[in-house]
Amino acid sequence: MIEASSRRVLIVEDEILVAMLIEDMLIELGFAVVGPAMRLQHALKMAQEESLDLAVLDVNLANEQSFPVARALQQRGIPFIFATAYGSKGLNDRFQEVITLQKPFELHQLKHAISSVLASK
Repeated sequence: MIEASSRRVLIVEDEILVAMLIEDMLIELGFAVVGPAMRLQHALKMAQEESLDLAVLDVNLANEQSFPVARALQQRGIPFIFATAYGSKGLNDRFQEVITLQKPFELHQLKHAISSVLASK
């Protein structure tokens, strides 16, 4: 596992219980959690302004998609993972290569996805 102790991870998730579960997993892995951002505009602002090392993005946020957040993170060179009930089928063509966790996922799956994303950075 990549050293997590000082890494800040943004959670973008509109379901509070899911956000809390992801937060617990990230804390268990040793990450500092930023958020959660539960709506698109708040998530976009955080993606543009916060000091971040990584993000975990739900695709659907209260009837909006998080792709503008993903583009903002790409522009800043911040890696991210999608976490969605739809798996990679819910992504548009621009993001087909992004590591995607299908909800529900387990701690070891999140750990592996994070390791892969940070190793390729």
